[in-house]
Amino acid sequence: MRLMRSHSPQRQEDGFHTLLPAASEHLDELLEEFQAERDDHGLRCWLLELIGEARSNKGLPVLVDQLGSPDEALRGWA
Repeated sequence: MRLMRSHSPQRQEDGFHTLLPAASEHLDELLEEFQAERDDHGLRCWLLELIGEARSNKGLPVLVDQLGSPDEALRGWA
């Protein structure tokens, strides 16, 4: 998460791609981060993508909730 919150776009990408194959192992943290994040729209989109990639029933409530979001990007990732 530290890399994904970096000011460097490359470090942000590196953080995302580091978490991608291990999303299911970090799902609880990803869910917490998604619920807490309000300021960084891009980070919220990435977190939602990672939650989906975890392919766990535990992430379904967040994904279903975002299907009704007024934010088109979040709906798309859900």
